[in-house]
Amino acid sequence: MKQIPLSEKLFHGAVSIEKTEDYMKPWRIPFDKKEFFPPNGISGQAELPAGVRIKIRSNTQSIKLGIVEAVELMEMDCLIDGTRFKTAYIPAGETMVTFNSLAGKTKLIEIYLTQKLPVPISGIWIDDGAEWELVDDSRLRWITYGSSITHCYYSDSPSQTWPALSAKEMDFNLTCLGYSGNCHLEPMVARMIRDLPADFISICAGINIVGGNTLSDRTFSPALIGFIETIRDVHKDVPLVIISPIFHREREKNENQVGLSLEKVRTEIVQVVELFKRHGDQNIYYIDGLEWFGEEYEKYMPDGLHPNGEGDKIMAVRFQRLIEAHVPIKSNT
Repeated sequence: MKQIPLSEKLFHGAVSIEKTEDYMKPWRIPFDKKEFFPPNGISGQAELPAGVRIKIRSNTQSIKLGIVEAVELMEMDCLIDGTRFKTAYIPAGETMVTFNSLAGKTKLIEIYLTQKLPVPISGIWIDDGAEWELVDDSRLRWITYGSSITHCYYSDSPSQTWPALSAKEMDFNLTCLGYSGNCHLEPMVARMIRDLPADFISICAGINIVGGNTLSDRTFSPALIGFIETIRDVHKDVPLVIISPIFHREREKNENQVGLSLEKVRTEIVQVVELFKRHGDQNIYYIDGLEWFGEEYEKYMPDGLHPNGEGDKIMAVRFQRLIEAHVPIKSNT
């Protein structure tokens, strides 16, 4: 097999690429400013490549990825022309991932990296004699920010998270900023979203804030207002959807140590969105998390909080319906 030169342009859905002599590793924050995202790059979540994929167009019948030794079992998906071809299960200690028996025709090959572990890529190989080229994704750029509900650690595989499934069906170029346990409306995340290219932005905030006692009923709305205002510094007219938390029985009515419950958070989010509308923002929208994934879907959350693989599929379908019903998004064509 022959080796493809590693390049930042191979990676899609990453915010930045860490480059060393031995590997390239995707990050979901600017790697050169990771110290500005304490603790430890958003508690280590920013180096987990949720939604990140490697893309080439090639007629190769096999593709091999070299990885720095896996520390535990991980999954990666290979998609051919947008359809999942195979999920690879990579055991701890493995340093190679191979997808064989690909069709010989020229096709779009996407490798979705695991969302559960950092993935330093040490090399990519295709068949001797095969042709290949980099892929320029010109689709509408969607940034989605949230918690573990957006990170989707419990999905069936990396390309079957609800953001990945929604992006496929809605033909979006996805950047997933779901940080498990760490969606706290940090100002640096708002600045990062502000500085990234975007045609559509969605934010699902509240569950980590209530669970972590991060913000109180005094400080939640001001934090959300500042977060949105920072994004609007640049993305003044980009459709911006603010989604309240999905159903979680334990925290619906029970107030946390600083006076917040999920019911209160939903009320405050509605008020903030209405505030922006009154002040002339015609491209901000609210989606009720209970309308997206309410009590009737509780059976798809085995731990009462995180949707499972089937739940993610339901979320993807319902997200698409809600967006198409409420949010006008202009096409690139």
